[in-house]
Amino acid sequence: MSQPQKSWKRKLHEIIYEADTRAGKLFDVILLITIIASILLVMLESVKSIDEQYHAFLNISEWIITILFTIEYIIRIVTVKKPIRYICSFYGIIDLLSTVPKYISLFFGGIHALAALRALRLLRVFRILKLARYLGASRNLVNALKASRAKIGVFLFAVVIIAIILGTIMYLVEGEENGFSNIPRSVYWCIVTLTTVGFGDIAPQTPLGQFIAAIVMVLGYGIIAVPTGIVSAEYTSQSNKNPEKEGNSEPFVHLNSQSCPNCTAEHHKDKAKFCYRCGENL
Repeated sequence: MSQPQKSWKRKLHEIIYEADTRAGKLFDVILLITIIASILLVMLESVKSIDEQYHAFLNISEWIITILFTIEYIIRIVTVKKPIRYICSFYGIIDLLSTVPKYISLFFGGIHALAALRALRLLRVFRILKLARYLGASRNLVNALKASRAKIGVFLFAVVIIAIILGTIMYLVEGEENGFSNIPRSVYWCIVTLTTVGFGDIAPQTPLGQFIAAIVMVLGYGIIAVPTGIVSAEYTSQSNKNPEKEGNSEPFVHLNSQSCPNCTAEHHKDKAKFCYRCGENL
């Protein structure tokens, strides 16, 4: 009696949690399409003219999708031996947060807009479409940013000092009558100009102020290039340390999408037969 139930749970687990089978891929593709449709519905509902004309349709559609997500969430809990691990996992929390806003909106209006959090569920596209092979480059970029944080920190500190000095000079040159009412506001203008954003809410009016502003604008282009160069140099260094370039035969990223039915662990090595965390048969 227990064996058929175990077989049923195992098969359902492979469909929902994994993407190595045809049924699993089909389920994940349908799930992605449903998530995208749900996000579009929430976005359209925020447009007042569309909501007034199609409110009933949008509301019913959102409820249908919410109920489907609820059923999926329950099935995910049922098909694992340790449901608490799934519930407390990253994807488990995201799945819950993408489901509850519509129910909460029954008691608190406007909360249903948080259903846009379902966009986070699209992270599963890496597992579904086997995009993990491209994560090596992103990992090098993250490592380059970490390695550059000290240099960039010193650089940003220097930029802040420059902004304070130039902002103070502009406050003295332009004065309150031209919008530079105080030093913090003048520093704000300097930062906006240095970063080439240029909101235009404050602008120098005197010839000397405009000359200083021109210098700040030119200086801004040079400032933008510095952190880019720092990160690029570190990224090149990280790429040269890639184990694939050192003759290591083991792949840098494993494409196995199997999920352990016992502890929900993922990222197993290719052709793995047992879970690396609990030893469960995969």
